[in-house]
Amino acid sequence: MAEVGIFVGTVYGNALLVAEEAAAILDTLGHRARVFEDPDISDWERYRGKVVLVVISTTGQGDLPDNIRPLYQALRSTGWQPDLHYGLIALGDSGYEHFCGGGEQFDALLQEMGANRLGDVLHIDAADDPEPEKVSGPWVKKWANYL
Repeated sequence: MAEVGIFVGTVYGNALLVAEEAAAILDTLGHRARVFEDPDISDWERYRGKVVLVVISTTGQGDLPDNIRPLYQALRSTGWQPDLHYGLIALGDSGYEHFCGGGEQFDALLQEMGANRLGDVLHIDAADDPEPEKVSGPWVKKWANYL
């Protein structure tokens, strides 16, 4: 089964809740998942050639949360990563102009780096789904089929 690093960008804790639930689901399915709440580049490097799941909320005007910004900046300078497989869950509020902007930025960076996305990005709208883990759980179970 797969080793999955779950990298979290969160402001108020909803993305962390989704990540922890995803880890529990993946572990139940026989994978080994580890959540990184304050991820850095050394954490990321351990999953090169493996699988990562990015769970990220959006802040400000479509910005990245502060806790994941250093990782994002470090990744911008690492270059090509075609051996990386990833999934992405983006949390946002459609009442704002840059809905899920943090997730969109992270996905665009990984695509530029040649990483291989497994499945579609899951966008969770806080306006419709106040309990995001109820939306992410079924998606994670389906996403695990790619592993």
